[in-house]
Amino acid sequence: MTEHIRYYALTLLLPVLAMLGVTYAAGQVILAWPTGEAGVSEALAADRTSWWNAATDLGSSLSDTPYIVALTAIAVVVCRLVFHRWRESIFLFAAVWSQSLIFLATTVLVERHRPRVPHLDPAPPTSSFPSGHMSAAVAFYCGIALILTLRVRTRALQVLIWALALFAPLAVGFSRLYRGMHFLTDVTWGLLLGIGCVVMAARAILYASPARERTPSLR
Repeated sequence: MTEHIRYYALTLLLPVLAMLGVTYAAGQVILAWPTGEAGVSEALAADRTSWWNAATDLGSSLSDTPYIVALTAIAVVVCRLVFHRWRESIFLFAAVWSQSLIFLATTVLVERHRPRVPHLDPAPPTSSFPSGHMSAAVAFYCGIALILTLRVRTRALQVLIWALALFAPLAVGFSRLYRGMHFLTDVTWGLLLGIGCVVMAARAILYASPARERTPSLR
């Protein structure tokens, strides 16, 4: 038990704290140095159309918190039933919830205002940096893609899975920019945060070998 606690402290807890520290530092740098991003938000707001308003409403909803929570819960159960072990389920849970914890902590510490353009969505109480929608989309959809492509041997199917998995975060990111909810750096950092959490969880859980000394079994 002690070895298991030490293993997860080194492979999950410390990386999460490190990513939190780096994200906080990045937020402070962005607040201190003008980024010139307002022009991007203003240009997108000026060119809005009813079609794009509807399309980005759908795109943004791909990573709305209730959907991500429900989809993650369903995926965790399905993975357990299909693979007859906990490894894939715990990996996905760790990837999604680690980014959520880092995002929530950062928004409390880095109070960045949202773009000064008309918002097409209700502004949540969290600040603009980083984009939680983006980090959650990367963690969930790319996490699912990683699980599936480890089981699928057909290269064409692997490419299709990853194409769909990458399309979802890109659609979410553009939608959040278009709808005036985030700056470009918010979305970019959300992308990096999501990737970091998927990589961290994969190394600690998905690719961990039970036969390796001090690595806990997740069967």
